[in-house]
Amino acid sequence: MISADTVLSLLALLGLALVLGAAALWRRQGFGKQTTLMLILAAVIAANIAIWVSPGASGKALVSEGPK
Repeated sequence: MISADTVLSLLALLGLALVLGAAALWRRQGFGKQTTLMLILAAVIAANIAIWVSPGASGKALVSEGPK
């Protein structure tokens, strides 16, 4: 079974790859729909990571409260 830490690490790498890919696409073709969608998806991924790792009212992050 894949741990939550592995999933969050892969999501962070995916977000970075999306931003770098959007930058490369922007330099090659200009700012278009695909570039915008890639940046929006990277922002959604970053928001999800922030939600999972930030502590809640109990002082524990969601990622640490899941099944082990």
